[in-house]
Amino acid sequence: MLEKIAYRLTRKPKRVVLLAVLLLIPSVLGAAMTRINYDILSYIPQDMDSARGEALLEEPFHMAATTMLIVEGMPPEYTHQLQQRVEQVPGVSSAIWVSSMVGIQVPTEMIPEDLRDIFFSGDATMMIVQYDQPGASEATMKSIETVRSLCNKQCFLAGFSVFIKDTKDLIVKEMPLYVLMAAVLSMIAMCLTMDSWMLPVALMCSIGLAILYNFGTNIVLGEISFITQAIAAVLQLGVTMDYSIFLYHRYLEEVPLHDDRRDAMSVAIVAAFKSLSGSSLTTIAGFLALCFMRLTLGRDLGIVMAKGVVLGVATVVLVLPAILLQLDGMIHKYRHPALKPDFSGLNRFVVHRSKRFVALFLLLFIPAIYANDHTQVYYKLDESLPQDMPSIVSNNKLKDEFGMASSHFVIMRDDLSHAEMKALEEQIEALPGITSLVAYDKLLPDGIPDFFIPSEIKELCKQGGYQMMMVNSSYVTASDAVAGQLQDLSALLKQYDPNAYITGEAAMTADLITVADSDFKITNFLSIIAILLIVAVTFKSISIPILLVATIELAIFLNQGIPYFAGSVIAFITPTVIGCVQLGATVDYAILMTTRFQEELQKGHDRKEAIQIAAASSDLSILTSALVFFCSTLGVALVSTMDIVSSICMMLSRGAIISALVSMFILPSVLVVFEPIIAKTTLHWRTPKPPKGGAQTPETPEELPVPEGEPVQAAAET
Repeated sequence: MLEKIAYRLTRKPKRVVLLAVLLLIPSVLGAAMTRINYDILSYIPQDMDSARGEALLEEPFHMAATTMLIVEGMPPEYTHQLQQRVEQVPGVSSAIWVSSMVGIQVPTEMIPEDLRDIFFSGDATMMIVQYDQPGASEATMKSIETVRSLCNKQCFLAGFSVFIKDTKDLIVKEMPLYVLMAAVLSMIAMCLTMDSWMLPVALMCSIGLAILYNFGTNIVLGEISFITQAIAAVLQLGVTMDYSIFLYHRYLEEVPLHDDRRDAMSVAIVAAFKSLSGSSLTTIAGFLALCFMRLTLGRDLGIVMAKGVVLGVATVVLVLPAILLQLDGMIHKYRHPALKPDFSGLNRFVVHRSKRFVALFLLLFIPAIYANDHTQVYYKLDESLPQDMPSIVSNNKLKDEFGMASSHFVIMRDDLSHAEMKALEEQIEALPGITSLVAYDKLLPDGIPDFFIPSEIKELCKQGGYQMMMVNSSYVTASDAVAGQLQDLSALLKQYDPNAYITGEAAMTADLITVADSDFKITNFLSIIAILLIVAVTFKSISIPILLVATIELAIFLNQGIPYFAGSVIAFITPTVIGCVQLGATVDYAILMTTRFQEELQKGHDRKEAIQIAAASSDLSILTSALVFFCSTLGVALVSTMDIVSSICMMLSRGAIISALVSMFILPSVLVVFEPIIAKTTLHWRTPKPPKGGAQTPETPEELPVPEGEPVQAAAET
């Protein structure tokens, strides 16, 4: 069946290319219609108290999106007029300022102290702006943009929703740069290691199609996170490019054996599919491990990237052959000398000192594991963005002028007596770090009956049998101090209402930290187990998967431990992404080396000779693949001003090189030293499995991979 499909694909390459291009139309439409979620806190499990509280803020309070508008050095009349204009903005449900409770003619010093503490600080005053839709919705983004347009330079709009808006604007601005840098640097890497100027163009076209297909099919998911959007294309490029390189090399091997290049490509398609369908499983398993995170951001990235690998393999097998056949003449016409270093001397050096390198392998685990376990991570999201962004400047003013480094929203039943609420509020204000409290009776001037209170004040604090309090804190989000404060606040609230909820950025981030800590351990464990099983089945071995995974894990530990030695802090999601992606993507290097080692042993070579041949034939392929992965991710790391994106890409680029070096220098030593153990724990390790029926068949060129460089020469001679 596969042979028939391959035959038909190679007979109509123009039609295949045309169909592939036509499929871009629904792909582009699907990508454009896929919503991008810029609120990373929305990915915490929905059964957590902070998420439940956030749902209540949205309905019935319509306060899931709340911002604070700071006005500095302006007369009360200006702020009052601004309040009235803000209230008219589409999507704004209310704008609460002191004029909602008392007249603007009342001097500031005569305003009740509770109100004055909430709304005034020095020559600055603060307005609370609420929106109809959630903070990350398009409607709220537009409303925030309109509110900003109404303000002068003395006004500062703060809050998590504003932060989300600025994050979106930054991603939209930088996204084209990410793709451009990844493509340009990858092309440069391929031009250095490949002997044709047109070959990188053909391979890049194929990968570009696969990336667009992947983004187009994201419409099935409904939405993806901004982190996935920012790095998925770059990851897919780096991870799947070696599949394209493998197909082309196989095609070059087949060309001298066939009179018609189309027949050569047909055989290459079948061989490539059988090989890639197996090797890609390790990469897919690494990505799918992310789906088991309770933090659904992992599932978002895992599904998109696993789908990207599947589509990458499909495009390589179905579309790339047609592209190569169409450009075959130009590929051969525009040849140039390629960078193909000879590692034979270095390989002999490594093999002759294999025991020393194994000792180094074991010793490196000690500092690598220690550094990996002690690398510091941050969860405060605004630390990943440029500090001159308007939202961050505004949030800093909110912290400095009003003591509001963070705000906790408390949702509880509204049938508590006035005396109980008074006692509760006093106890909350007495907690360390609490700077102010916005509550229903705090907004009531003394002696004013309840029925005189404006409806917008009631709706702000009481809805549907619940009441809301905004508790402002001087402790910053994601700090140990705010975590302790939240625990004290929760214990206090439970005394009055066992079903009370605390939500807001700080509370949701605290839950994010709790979930992420366990998620990282689970996903790393699952990815290791999955790849151990895949490698064990592939080689029918007990020892090989342990040795290969241990080698790649050393590379991962070294990569993730470097920030510890450098004294830097990385984004909280980075270790999980690095652990799964680097393991899944670069274990292919180890499989390639081990497979060739086994082949040479089965030809009768002794283990030292076999590993030198295996290393000589694998090193350039590993180096080329790693170099493309390195360049594609390095470009993004260099241009991105978002640390959460740049740190992931920087560690991925560094990890590609570390994994390649470990595979080229450490792994050969491990294999040659432990080969006697491998032989005892692996089926058909030194002798091929007899074919069915017992008849021995001669080895064919299809079964014997040709060292890189030989196929090119053979093809050129034909």
